[in-house]
Amino acid sequence: MKTKQLFALMGVIVTGVFLSACGRSQNDQQASTQTIRSAVSDQMATLDTAKYSDMISLEAMDNAFEGLYRFDQKGKPVLAGAQSVTSNEEHTIYTFKLRKKAKWSNGDPVKASDYVYAWQNIISPSTASPNSQRLDPIKNAQAIRKGELSPTQLGVKALDDQTLQVQLEAPISYLDELLTGAPFFPKNQKVAEKFGSKYGTTSKNAVYNGPFVVSGWQGTNDQWNYVKNKQYWDQKAVKLAKAEIQVVKDTSTAGKLYQTGKLDYTILGNEFAKQYANDPGYHTKKIPLIGYLGFNTKRDITGNVHARKAIAQGFEKQLLVKNVLNVGTPLNGIVPADFAYNSATDKEYRKQAGDLLPYDKKKAQAEWALAKQELGQDELTLEVLSSDTNEAKQVATYLQSQLEENLPGLKVNLRSIPLKSRLAATTAYNYDVVYGTWQPDYADPVNFISDGGQYHLNTDYTNQAFWNDLDQAATTYANDPAKRWETLIDAETKLIKDDTYTAPVYQGAMTYLLSSKVKGLSISPYGTVLLYRDVEVE
Repeated sequence: MKTKQLFALMGVIVTGVFLSACGRSQNDQQASTQTIRSAVSDQMATLDTAKYSDMISLEAMDNAFEGLYRFDQKGKPVLAGAQSVTSNEEHTIYTFKLRKKAKWSNGDPVKASDYVYAWQNIISPSTASPNSQRLDPIKNAQAIRKGELSPTQLGVKALDDQTLQVQLEAPISYLDELLTGAPFFPKNQKVAEKFGSKYGTTSKNAVYNGPFVVSGWQGTNDQWNYVKNKQYWDQKAVKLAKAEIQVVKDTSTAGKLYQTGKLDYTILGNEFAKQYANDPGYHTKKIPLIGYLGFNTKRDITGNVHARKAIAQGFEKQLLVKNVLNVGTPLNGIVPADFAYNSATDKEYRKQAGDLLPYDKKKAQAEWALAKQELGQDELTLEVLSSDTNEAKQVATYLQSQLEENLPGLKVNLRSIPLKSRLAATTAYNYDVVYGTWQPDYADPVNFISDGGQYHLNTDYTNQAFWNDLDQAATTYANDPAKRWETLIDAETKLIKDDTYTAPVYQGAMTYLLSSKVKGLSISPYGTVLLYRDVEVE
């Protein structure tokens, strides 16, 4: 969000399916009632944990794979693929004992070497994983990403088939949260090597160790299923037999289906939040989802820092969230509010860091004048790329109107394409400015500052002082929360205010309708990803 990290706010729709049980056994009847239908806002991109950068793929992985930890129904990390963990006194070396009953869906045992293989695969520069920086707390990870060391030197070892040792660069307080993430899931080496570059490109080209297996996904189709994994070590705790997934981009259709009793759960599109506010099933909550603009710094206009600053400050965020999104709040830094708190001072990060890039028409126009002077042009044209969901297109249209009005001589063209295509376009540098959304993987500011959905950050952002700050935060100040906080704020200031590599837009809120028939549906504490493991349909 990158890792990871990009998705449409109207992401998921869930509905119960109640089939006739005439002539069926009691077990068949029970299975049929434990089927729900779900819809997502766009196509899945991949089932390879080293390759994903969208929330649709992440949701599939979170339900079909399982790492050392998972989130429980209260949003707290609990042991999952590991049955126990110990550490040394310095909290830099952790030893995990894996569950003996853990198996892949093809019957292979889940081994410690599966974790080693997966993590080494992600950190290898040859993989070009958009999530490689997520492994930075692991010993030697940063040096490996830079090509200075071999992936085999990553601080992870299989001491035996069921014992995994993980060595950190320095102690971190959020290790359990970090290890719930998809980049830390194991990967069956035999299967991955069998399929090679085709691994994870269809549901058949992978095996799974989580509560469900993915079936029926052919790589580009709009329907697939999550089916209960009979090899899952804790399969007795899983009541849901199947979730049928379909792509639904039109949120007005979702609202109507809910009204007619054909949906049990739907995330509301922004245009329907007010319409359903008085419905008994209506819920809303502020979430650490951010909307942001990414710039292609390899192109002339967006490679100019004054142009980026002008764009970042050239649109009124309050009107966007009030009149277009109907939910959310303006965001003036890449780290959202009410997300991370200093463990020593209990200070909330965004309040301490302050506003870095608020809307300011005068400053935007001054920066724009400098950009045009340096570029030697008075008339400039830019393209804003977005996904083709209703909400993304509405935000892009608003940005177009605001920027053309506030920045004299600027013409903005819009290109809205399916999310999978948009991810490919940004990876291939086929964009000027991209609008996307991103949600985190663990509750620490560094997750946004070092990732945050920012494309090509590791290769294209060359401010060494920024990278020094991140390195000091991870090592020198790892055990000094106050100083670490100051260092992260300095890094964010360089990234957003000084260099404007990325432009924050807004912080999202989740609005949804939920039927009382669905019990145990969990939502990731860091966004809108649904977790089906504990679902039961009454």
